Amino acid sequence: MNLRLSPDPDTAADGGPDDAACHPMFRAAPSTVEFNKLRKRLLRDARQALDDFSMVRPGERWLVALSGGKDSYGLLALLLDLKWRGLLPVELLACNLDQGQPNFPKHILPNFLSAAGVEHRIEYQDTYSVVTDKIPENRTYCSLCSRLRRGHLYRIAREEGCAALVLGHHREDILETFFLNLFHGGRLAAMPPKLMNDEGDVAVLRPLAYCAEADLARFAEAMAFPIIPCDLCGSQDGLQRNAMKAMLQDIERRMPGRKDTMIRALAHVRPSHLLDRDLFDFSAIGVSRE
Repeated sequence: MNLRLSPDPDTAADGGPDDAACHPMFRAAPSTVEFNKLRKRLLRDARQALDDFSMVRPGERWLVALSGGKDSYGLLALLLDLKWRGLLPVELLACNLDQGQPNFPKHILPNFLSAAGVEHRIEYQDTYSVVTDKIPENRTYCSLCSRLRRGHLYRIAREEGCAALVLGHHREDILETFFLNLFHGGRLAAMPPKLMNDEGDVAVLRPLAYCAEADLARFAEAMAFPIIPCDLCGSQDGLQRNAMKAMLQDIERRMPGRKDTMIRALAHVRPSHLLDRDLFDFSAIGVSRE
């Protein structure tokens, strides 16, 4: 049975990060009003996604993918915070997949997780060599790299008895994917907050679906997470996704609040007002002659 998270006391959401009220990861966090508001907003957004998409099944074990970027650090911290408050009745296992990129700082994540008392697994798989062997130098590595990484994470989830793989994709990731599919894929599709893998044995969860990237960036800076850059392999995200990001930033600059409106739109679909004949039976519409 899916669990709907119950409201936490106001003091739990508004209080500062003191030793009794927070996970050890937060004990060096700022105690400012501004930070507490940011933290509360992110917690509220994450909990809303967990509720809306029925992500939580009490007693499950979740594999939390940790890349070393701001989003995955934020994901882990928020889940630990909710669990610490008694609002997330699952076990969490942080996992970093070291893919063999040149100059990857292998010590950062294990040291950080150990210091915070977070259960974790560091897995080494040299997918970098596979990707560079198959992808020409003038092409980006991200797509194949991502597929290889996901396969290993599914395997690790099975080995660790985890029912779900939890990823740090946020609101902007979902919107960018929607417009990539719209402009280049010829379909209306985004990045689902919850899905099952092809084998049907591991759920993929995205609790940050409502969280703004800018909030996660401010959160990571305030928490002083030891960020590992995403360009260690010399590859950058594709030009098409970068164009979608720039477009959304421009829209938000000219019309503040549009990103929130677009996310809400993805949750309010009217099949009869689109053109998909498989989704809606237009042949059933007609004036009755009786």
